[in-house]
Amino acid sequence: MLLRSINLEDHGELETVLRINLENVEVLAPMDEEKLRRKAAIAERFDVIVADGQVAGFVVVYGPGSTYWSPNFAWFKERYDDFVYLDRIALDPQFRRRGLASAAYEELESLARPHGRMTLEAVDDNHGSLAFHGQRGYVEVGRFTCDGHDNVMMVKEL
Repeated sequence: MLLRSINLEDHGELETVLRINLENVEVLAPMDEEKLRRKAAIAERFDVIVADGQVAGFVVVYGPGSTYWSPNFAWFKERYDDFVYLDRIALDPQFRRRGLASAAYEELESLARPHGRMTLEAVDDNHGSLAFHGQRGYVEVGRFTCDGHDNVMMVKEL
């Protein structure tokens, strides 16, 4: 598994990321190419997850000083001075259950360690996500409704 910056000049790569986002849109927010480019411009990391020489997924992470417009990010910013916010992680279904998400989290949590914590939210009825994050040491610190989704706000102290 390799995490590397998204190649904004590679239209095939952009299409793959957008397809993966669409396949996971029930637990992620919609994203078109314009939104992808705006996110990439301000993200601390907008990386693709590469496995077997293919784009298997992607991650988007913001630091505490980001100008990110998300109400979920703002919720954490109101409560914590320093943190790294995992905006989204998604995998192509054919690459699930291979440890790729866990490997990506290891690297992202290492990035977040100097900031003291990693933050994220999960939709409250996404039991798989809640279980995965609980096993990784994330704890619920609140709930927040945004865009019609009831979100469990989670933090892992590092």
